[in-house]
Amino acid sequence: MGTDEGTFGQLLREARLRGQFTLEGLAQASGVSVRAIGDMERGRSLPRQATLNELMDVLELEGTARRLLVQASTRRTQQVPQQLPPDLAAFRGRESELAGVLGHTERASGQGGHVVISAIGGMAGVGKTALAVHWAHQVADRFPDGQMYVNLRGFEDARSPLDPGAALGGFLRALGVASNEIPPGTEERTAMFRKRTRDRRMIVLLDNARSAEQVRPLLPASPGCLTIITSRNQLAGLAATDGAALVGLDVWTEAEAVAALSARIGEQRCLAEPEAAAELVGLCGRLPLAVAVVAAQLSAAPMMSLSTAVRELRRTEPRLDALAGEDRRADVRAVLSLSYHSLTHQAARFFRSLALHPGPAVSAEAAASLAGVELPAARRHLRELTSASLLSRDADGRYVLHDLLRAYGAELARQEGDDLLAARTRLLDYLRRNAHAANHYLSRSLALPISAPEPGVVQVAFESREDALDWYGQEDPAFLAVQRSAADPALRRHRLDLTLEWASYNEVEGRWSEEIAASGTALEAALEADDPVTINRAGHNLVRALIETGRLQDVDGPLGLVLQHLGRLPVERRARAERDVSWVYLYLERPAEGLRHALEALTVARSLGQHNEVGRALTDAAWRLVQLGDHQEAVARCEEAIPILREAGDRRYEAGAWGTIAYAHQDLGNLRDAIAGHRRALEVFEEMHDRYNMAEALDNLASAQADLGAKEEARTNWNRAAELFTQLRVARAADMRAKADALR
Repeated sequence: MGTDEGTFGQLLREARLRGQFTLEGLAQASGVSVRAIGDMERGRSLPRQATLNELMDVLELEGTARRLLVQASTRRTQQVPQQLPPDLAAFRGRESELAGVLGHTERASGQGGHVVISAIGGMAGVGKTALAVHWAHQVADRFPDGQMYVNLRGFEDARSPLDPGAALGGFLRALGVASNEIPPGTEERTAMFRKRTRDRRMIVLLDNARSAEQVRPLLPASPGCLTIITSRNQLAGLAATDGAALVGLDVWTEAEAVAALSARIGEQRCLAEPEAAAELVGLCGRLPLAVAVVAAQLSAAPMMSLSTAVRELRRTEPRLDALAGEDRRADVRAVLSLSYHSLTHQAARFFRSLALHPGPAVSAEAAASLAGVELPAARRHLRELTSASLLSRDADGRYVLHDLLRAYGAELARQEGDDLLAARTRLLDYLRRNAHAANHYLSRSLALPISAPEPGVVQVAFESREDALDWYGQEDPAFLAVQRSAADPALRRHRLDLTLEWASYNEVEGRWSEEIAASGTALEAALEADDPVTINRAGHNLVRALIETGRLQDVDGPLGLVLQHLGRLPVERRARAERDVSWVYLYLERPAEGLRHALEALTVARSLGQHNEVGRALTDAAWRLVQLGDHQEAVARCEEAIPILREAGDRRYEAGAWGTIAYAHQDLGNLRDAIAGHRRALEVFEEMHDRYNMAEALDNLASAQADLGAKEEARTNWNRAAELFTQLRVARAADMRAKADALR
């Protein structure tokens, strides 16, 4: 029994026992046989994704527990993405179309060496995604290196199409590339993606594309890959320039639509009222999405006659304008209303609030905050909506609202007079407040004061750095969508505060390019609000990101704004702000100005009795003194700082003080004392998992070793520093490699 199988079986059994299910009980609730579940728990087999989703939903697994079970279910020694959405259990019809696209598969999975691209086009709701996903599942075993999927959001009223660079970031992470190793530019990401897939046999499914230009950066170049694209547009440009085969999809025939309805609600029910069944699918315009929604509602109401459903559909108004053509029977709004009006009052209100979420998927916590309800109630509503086919779930357990349903829900929210501003305010407050709490495990920055939470906002409990990073990873797409969405002036302050909190995550992940854009926008908003605290924070974040990407020539503008408003800061924040400016001058190689600001910080901190800041300011001043050649004074400042820092428990700055003493000894020619000090500083940073300052300490240690003649040790440590800076996407990695190469 392999490690993956054993881990999965153990996790599944533990989850079943926690849920107080017997094997028979879990089998009955999930529809998976007792034998299959038993084989999984004993490590004899692993489930397909659709089966796994059924089990996890019944066991009500969320968050980390769900993620661990998904990860353990994969059969691989290298990272093999398995991102396909579940296949439809009741897929019907499309025999001719399926036969045609399966012919394309033969070219990709055979030995012909062709790059195969198929683009499925058609109107909204016609079943493009269903056909693409079914096709991919049918042939997945021919592509052993995995399947990748992304919704490109080409046609969503409230949101812009997904940027190809963002989609590539998700693909690269699925292929095992760490976030901090993903390049910032789309062209560089495309090159990395094609290199990573060059020798792989994979399926790449690009769903809901807007244009050929959006798709082209996402096309793998490997002859062993099958690329499937869906779009409401025909994407003729891909056929002309990239050799794509175009597949046009129309609505079902009446026979196909009735067969699909029968598969979902039972054949006998349709046979009992054949004329009503035919008229019902006709009122749905034989549109697969509409038929599926009606079928879900009828399944939930087994006593309702098909004739009654026909009468209700005829009477339902108003119509969904986006899908109402000349043939008014193809009216999705009427179909959706049948499902919507069957909901409880609370679930209906909850559905309307979900439509206001800007991201591709919503967590249970974010959904509860949008609606302003407690988490247990939110989970009940989410289950009801999922059962009614108004929601689906992704592999991470988040909830996905189809773009047509999103448009319908938003329209209903306006019609019902829901407080849209309050809901959006709660969502931003949820993201900001929990980012603020998560930053206690991630950030070294002085936290901004935070107001009391909005009523109804869910507060997540964090117990570790891993918890914080997991939460950020879950909600980052929502944050990015908030950044892209149109700015409501009433929410400007909330968006600004949220952006400032999210800077810590960008720093930890080394996403400096993203931080430059975010903090630049935040600085403009802070200046408009004339708020010196946020001007300082946003300005420093921008300057930091510019420095880390090597754009020193662009620093003067935002730095000037920080200096201009420095004197307006509340006095309790002044010492930290002065030290931040001193840090900037360190990297601008202007030590005299850096020393002046460090000493100003020291004066302010002493006057307020801020002992932590006193120790830090002494250490910062000492390093500037080393730069200016006053080594004895630098050592004296550090010796004064170390007891203060030790008492305060500030290990990072204590390590910095030891490093500064070591550097002073190095300049004075006391190389063995210098090496000992640098190693002591490095040990502390390693214990703290502080990769940035580990790289700094390795640079200093290598310099002292090189002066002593220990060139091999020095070269090793400079290469280690280069590796750490590369992980953090810091431009100084090249300097470290150059120093190592110079010792060859």
